[in-house]
Amino acid sequence: MKRLLITALLMLLANAVWAAGAIVDTAFVVEAAGRGAIIWDVRSADQYRKGHIPGAVNIGDAGQVLRNANTEDFIPVGQIEKILGGAGIDPAREIIVYASRGNPYAYFGLYTIQYFGGKQAYVYHDGIDGWRAAKQPVSTEDTRLAPVALKLAPNSAVAASTGQVLAALKKPGVQIIDTRTPKEYSGEDIRAIRGGHIPGAVNIPYEMNWVDPDTGAKLARRQVADNSGMTLKPAEDLKKLYAGLDPDKETIVYCQSGVRAAETATVLTQLGFKDVKVYDSSWLGYAGVLSAPANNETFFNVGLLNGRLATMQARIEQLERELAAARAGK
Repeated sequence: MKRLLITALLMLLANAVWAAGAIVDTAFVVEAAGRGAIIWDVRSADQYRKGHIPGAVNIGDAGQVLRNANTEDFIPVGQIEKILGGAGIDPAREIIVYASRGNPYAYFGLYTIQYFGGKQAYVYHDGIDGWRAAKQPVSTEDTRLAPVALKLAPNSAVAASTGQVLAALKKPGVQIIDTRTPKEYSGEDIRAIRGGHIPGAVNIPYEMNWVDPDTGAKLARRQVADNSGMTLKPAEDLKKLYAGLDPDKETIVYCQSGVRAAETATVLTQLGFKDVKVYDSSWLGYAGVLSAPANNETFFNVGLLNGRLATMQARIEQLERELAAARAGK
């Protein structure tokens, strides 16, 4: 009996620690809104206006607004100061970030706040879907906060540069996680100048954090009616998922451009990993340094792509001709 009580207490303690981290639930959001926390909806303006948490602010699709379209790194800090400051989003305040359930861009928003010094930043993983499921009120009215003057400085404790990653390859005490798909990891799916992965990196796709990692594909095939499968796994299951890693070691997480990595990095921090960094430039930046070593290295075939585009264009033109002929025959 005593052993059962101890086990129960340990489970309660573990759940309390899990609930106290950066990933929060609906009740936390309700309470935070009541005490004046900033609620930041990082979805597009159209999605925001179709329904959002009352009082939430929006700057448009944060992944597009705050990043360079080519490099997918942050735009200049001065521009970010104006954008966030103009919307009243002050990293020094308590901030809750959300999107749709499981959307890694919510974690990118969290990472943005943390990168610029925020100490009271949280992410609502279940997002607007969890909010609606909990039958909480939804607003379609834009919220405008008073603008603030910001002076932002990057926090190197949460980020890794390409130089740091290259240096880490020579350090046995650093572990690297690749959160991309298995095909990206193996070099079959090339999304940069070359494919492959960073030597020594362990591939754990970020979707593995979900109750059903195949939810995205199932939604595309209309095999499921909603995205409830994107709910985070229970803490114990997540601990098993990352059991092969050492929470005491420096951990660098990457993907294609740092967005998917931000979700896994947050989960690891929530699980008690002590030194977790997002490699912001990720594979897009690493692959561009041709002298950087890579496993399963494959290069992007421009000729093949041009051939496929030409075939696609010819097919489109043929369909347009057939459509025009059908209309003319009516």
